[in-house]
Amino acid sequence: MANISEIRDRIKSINDIMKITNAMYLISSSKLKKAKKDLEATEPYFNRLIYAMRSILSRVPEKVNMRYFDQREDRKAGTRKKAFIIITADKGMCGSYNHNVIKTAETAMAQCNHVHLYVMGQLGRMYFQRKVREGELDVDTDFIYTTQNPTLHRALKIAEQMLKLFETGEVDDVYIVYTKMINSMVFEPKIQQILPLNVNNFVSSENDVTKHHEATFYPTPEAVMEHLTPNFMKGLIYGAMVESFCSEQQARMSAMDSATTSAKDMLHDLSLQYNRARQAAITQEITEVVSGAS
Repeated sequence: MANISEIRDRIKSINDIMKITNAMYLISSSKLKKAKKDLEATEPYFNRLIYAMRSILSRVPEKVNMRYFDQREDRKAGTRKKAFIIITADKGMCGSYNHNVIKTAETAMAQCNHVHLYVMGQLGRMYFQRKVREGELDVDTDFIYTTQNPTLHRALKIAEQMLKLFETGEVDDVYIVYTKMINSMVFEPKIQQILPLNVNNFVSSENDVTKHHEATFYPTPEAVMEHLTPNFMKGLIYGAMVESFCSEQQARMSAMDSATTSAKDMLHDLSLQYNRARQAAITQEITEVVSGAS
């Protein structure tokens, strides 16, 4: 059994850690309120945006000459260059949040021969840069964006960069890996292809495909899509950023709450050990006094 001073030191250190975890819980709780408010304002727009684009894509003539629709079918699966936008956190202490995103991205990348990574979030960037030093991956070191407090301006910059890479042929497919918040306890890492444009990339079942009669595009389908696509990309990326940020705060809040609860349980056990050790010491002192008197 540990002596009294060792138990006292452990109790003090656990109390100090518990103060930190409790403070981080409160901070995450405060950030989560704002993040949820942003998510509630963004989610309907995000869902309607996908529905609108799905509806428009189902009406576009099949033979439309559009650069964002270029499937590049002449390139074989093994030679296609794929870009992944990966949204992780800037900080840790959020349970398995970062691990799940990275694992999802690595599973998708394992099926590709030519991969370009664009990582948001300091933790994900540091993880993949270690892979770069080992000569395994190609990560854009100039792509430095924070995941804190998502903004439309940041999403627009990223969308413009991805569209430019696709137009110049540096990449053939663009995917975004983010975390979708199902509810307050469930977060699901998702991967969504955003380029080239294809109605099948934005449906989860055949019932989602809206069949319409032929529509009229003014002045031309090409001009309409040239105008819509950058705004669609911006909205899609912004929605993914908001979903991820909200999921991160919820995950950190849950992790810190669990850590604080565990610390309280440890303190309870250590208090019992401390009292037993103190009683044993008192009993020993009494025994020594009685023995000396005898």
